[in-house]
Amino acid sequence: MNRTIKRALAAVCTLAAAGGAFVASPAMAEERPLILVVPYPPGGSTDILARILQPRLSQQMGGRAVVVENRPGAASQIATAFVARAEPDGNTLLVSFDNHGINPAVKPKLPYDTFKDFVAIGQTVRFPLVIGANPSVPGDNLKEFLEAAAKQPPNKFNYASTGVGSLNHLAPEELKRLSKVELLHVPYGGGGPAIQAVVGGQANMTWLSFAALRGQIQGGKIKPLAVAGEKRLPELPNVPTVAESGFPGFVAYSWSGMFAPKGTPEASVKKLTADFQAVLADPEIKKKITEAGFEIVASDGPALDAYVKSEYDRWSAFIKSSNINLDN
Repeated sequence: MNRTIKRALAAVCTLAAAGGAFVASPAMAEERPLILVVPYPPGGSTDILARILQPRLSQQMGGRAVVVENRPGAASQIATAFVARAEPDGNTLLVSFDNHGINPAVKPKLPYDTFKDFVAIGQTVRFPLVIGANPSVPGDNLKEFLEAAAKQPPNKFNYASTGVGSLNHLAPEELKRLSKVELLHVPYGGGGPAIQAVVGGQANMTWLSFAALRGQIQGGKIKPLAVAGEKRLPELPNVPTVAESGFPGFVAYSWSGMFAPKGTPEASVKKLTADFQAVLADPEIKKKITEAGFEIVASDGPALDAYVKSEYDRWSAFIKSSNINLDN
């Protein structure tokens, strides 16, 4: 054993004997891969976004490995709890979805505290939900479908969501209340399974991002009925908004942002925020994200915290004022 190694071991032993803890420096932490934890299976909106950002983020970080890790289940609780318990060293991030702001309103016993156990890095994108239906569903747009559905027995048609209490569960329920048309809710374990259910005819429709539905829409296996945004999507110029379909002011934007575990050093948080903002400003990434139907936000941590709180306030108020079933 050479003198250098002996000295290093002696230093570690001295720290241990003194009761001290060895803390990795930011430089040492960045030698390890950055793990982007996605709460849903491959194929959904969050997964698509993470994989668009992954290679460019690695370049931005000087070639550091960036790994997308899917941990689906329990309406994003499994992935979120995993990140909440992760070492706060800047190496593990939650690629959050709209559930992050909604879950506290619908699930009283979360295995983490949404507002205390995380440090916000920044919101990356937002995107309007697109109502995609099996081609056998009546009507070429939302208005025509609702007119046809109103003449059928209640719950003749159903819709697939990514899980109970998700945005694509609450938004259709809000539309049900406004239109007085009953649709049966069928929860699935993510965007990918929900899409397959619609394509296979087990579900009549789903509300997801254009990024998630694009391939099936282009292949003629799903038809778009409406866009729940403030305006029509450039990629779907002939598809009306929900507001244009008879429901003024109706919007439902899903979103994604990055969170680190509580206790992550401020220097790491600032660097991660700057890295993500730089990636989102890259012309090639902007093009890919826009073509996927996402709108770039690129906010900082405090802005994301405020947005999560506003989403929580909106949907908790809706849940309290409605008879929505949160048990199935």
